[in-house]
Amino acid sequence: MKRFILFVALFLLIKSAGFAQTVTPDWTNQYWPSRWIVHPTAPTRQYGIYHFRKAIDLAQKPARFVVHVSADNRYRLFVNGKSVALGPARSDTQNWNYETLDIAPFLQAGRNVLAAQVWYMGESAPFAQMSYQLGFLLQGDGETEKVVNTDASWKVYQNLAYSPIKNDIPKLRTYIVMGDGDHVDASKYPWGWEQPAFDDKAWVAAKPFGFPTKPRGLGTDGNWALVPRTIPMMEENVVRLAAVRRSENGKMDGAFLQGKSPVTVPANTKATFMLDQSYLTNAYPELTVSKGKGAVVTLSYAEALVDAQGKKGNRNEVEGRTLRGFDDQFVADGSEKRTFRPLWFRTYRYLQLTVETKEEPLILDDLIGKFTAYPFEEKAKFTASTSMPGDTTLKALWNVGWRTARLCAGETYYDCPYYEQLQYTGDTRIQSMISLYVTGDDRLMRKAITDYEHSRFNDGLTQSRYPSADFQVIPTFSLFWVCMVHDYWMHREDDAFVKSMLPGILGVLNWHEQRMAKTGLNGPLEWWNFVDWSAWKNAKDEISGGVPNGARKGGSSILSLQQAYTYTRAADLLAHYGKNELAEHYRELARRLNKAVYEQCWDASRNLFADTPDKNSFSQHANILAVLTNAVPVAQQAALLQKTIADTSLTQATFYFKFYLFEALKKTGLGDQFIVQLKPWRDMLAMGLTTFAENPEPTRSDCHAWSASPLYEFLSTTCGIRTAEPGFKSVRIEPFLGDLTSVEGKMPHPAGEIAVQFQKTPAGGLTGTVSLPTNVAGTLRWKGKTMPLKSGSQTISL
Repeated sequence: MKRFILFVALFLLIKSAGFAQTVTPDWTNQYWPSRWIVHPTAPTRQYGIYHFRKAIDLAQKPARFVVHVSADNRYRLFVNGKSVALGPARSDTQNWNYETLDIAPFLQAGRNVLAAQVWYMGESAPFAQMSYQLGFLLQGDGETEKVVNTDASWKVYQNLAYSPIKNDIPKLRTYIVMGDGDHVDASKYPWGWEQPAFDDKAWVAAKPFGFPTKPRGLGTDGNWALVPRTIPMMEENVVRLAAVRRSENGKMDGAFLQGKSPVTVPANTKATFMLDQSYLTNAYPELTVSKGKGAVVTLSYAEALVDAQGKKGNRNEVEGRTLRGFDDQFVADGSEKRTFRPLWFRTYRYLQLTVETKEEPLILDDLIGKFTAYPFEEKAKFTASTSMPGDTTLKALWNVGWRTARLCAGETYYDCPYYEQLQYTGDTRIQSMISLYVTGDDRLMRKAITDYEHSRFNDGLTQSRYPSADFQVIPTFSLFWVCMVHDYWMHREDDAFVKSMLPGILGVLNWHEQRMAKTGLNGPLEWWNFVDWSAWKNAKDEISGGVPNGARKGGSSILSLQQAYTYTRAADLLAHYGKNELAEHYRELARRLNKAVYEQCWDASRNLFADTPDKNSFSQHANILAVLTNAVPVAQQAALLQKTIADTSLTQATFYFKFYLFEALKKTGLGDQFIVQLKPWRDMLAMGLTTFAENPEPTRSDCHAWSASPLYEFLSTTCGIRTAEPGFKSVRIEPFLGDLTSVEGKMPHPAGEIAVQFQKTPAGGLTGTVSLPTNVAGTLRWKGKTMPLKSGSQTISL
């Protein structure tokens, strides 16, 4: 018996020792042995592109080889010549992301080479890029992998082939902050630098940076505080341009675009080729050329072409129009099969190639795009039958809306991919709801909420856009951040995450409370109190920049009502987490704000809310918010909303704020009018847009995801699917078909899938089926009738 016990004890000891050898450190809670590395002599805070390399020998091909990698500004990692990662996910220096990768599939027995292209854009960086200084970091996960740790054993080369091309505001005549273009001189480029066979003997040893490498929460110095990436790597796949729309001094056809027929541009020639993707996309263009030493190829990108007055017009039209956009340039070195790829993706429908050759002809071998976006998967479905046979606009609206949402989502949500690529809260709230309903993927929404939490500054507000190297504050967007947290809480059961946001929420609420005037309305408000790109004008009859009357001097009904709207939602959160006294405090403030707006801004002669107590300005916005906040009695809300829609003398809500109009339609039982309200979106389709624009014509951006809100509404209004309690634990389904005869929709739910199929009866009833996930119940409502819903599939008749 003793021998048996001794044997078992020995077995367990050996087994536990073996297990201990496989346990890897928790890199989120200790200093890293690897060091941030830089070039030993190059400046670390000026524009520069660098290549790092290290060769390692492995006795056998590993089954697992995990590394953690990051850089500032960005990196592209290669293993044995194969591109395996792009990063880091955008963030700020106190929450600097690193990626964790298993590179075992790309390794082999014997010699292996890890290589990274790292770029620091300096003054050429986009506003969305925050930074500390140039640096590259790679940490092996365990004992086996530590051989790759960044230190002085790595080699580095500064690539002087690159220089920036300024993409300035005067050239494009608008606000553009997404960084400069790339000029690459092939004669200076170290071709093959990422390949194992490349000779790097002339490269210098990398220099470890002076501070220890640390995760967030450790250390005394303010350089990169490392946190694990929380979102997946971006999708990347090949797309090809669809058509050659115009050629000058050269011949090109569809065969070239399909990669089947190279194009030769003769010596001493300037040729221009206008290429059409047929739809807007985000992609890394990859142009491969041969010969043509000294030839300059300019790649220019645009959402649409413009006429002599700079107007876009129909996006399909080319005649009499030119491309005004930002550029990249590649200078050929006369060799075979040189491929240019910009450091960052480009947004384009139209891509113009301008080729200027010298003494030698240039061969254009191929041109492809590598589409890139957050890897959202379209899981929702919406189809409808109308009383007008052949009407396919609803399907087109869904498809174009989905493309818009996809192009505005990468490592963060983007307001627009072409001009800014900044994550603004007002936009993000709408984008997040689209993500939840169409994909069920909440990771980018969580990251956005967290980003805004990290953006808070000493006033107590969040910044309006984040990550952003340029500080900007929109107090109305801080309120919408609070609403975003409420949205997440209503759709996901994630108490620890939501509770972690409560201190920041209280800071935002308090900032606004401190600025309430004795009148009960908002007093004068600092910063940029943007509401919508509507045509409010100030006292000098100048366009206000989206700020309603009363924001600066106080007394804005719109801003007061948005505050009440947010206080009500915040109170729900606070009560849920046991802060009942605070919850009642903010509910009372909301009631006071509503009462003050009604008493001072209601115009009985027009039966409308004015924008201020002066009652000389009226908007849809004030009246929409009055409905959403119950500032007007419930019995009067439907009539007020009808009047708000019908009265064209009111300052009109643009695409962005129509999200709140649609919410008011649902609230008042007027959801049948939603489909009718889609005329502006149909007008965009008729204008040849392949994504939805920032504003009605004339618009700056052709792709702005706040305008993709109909995707969410097709599911939440037309199909009527909405959460009935926090965590989406139950549902309320109230479809509004309008003039549609039948609808069918499905959407992902944390517990499975919600699917509905409805058709109207000749007598005005509703029949169909509803399917709910396990343990999810709810209620169906139709024209004042209700029916309980249970888990599983059920037939309905009302």
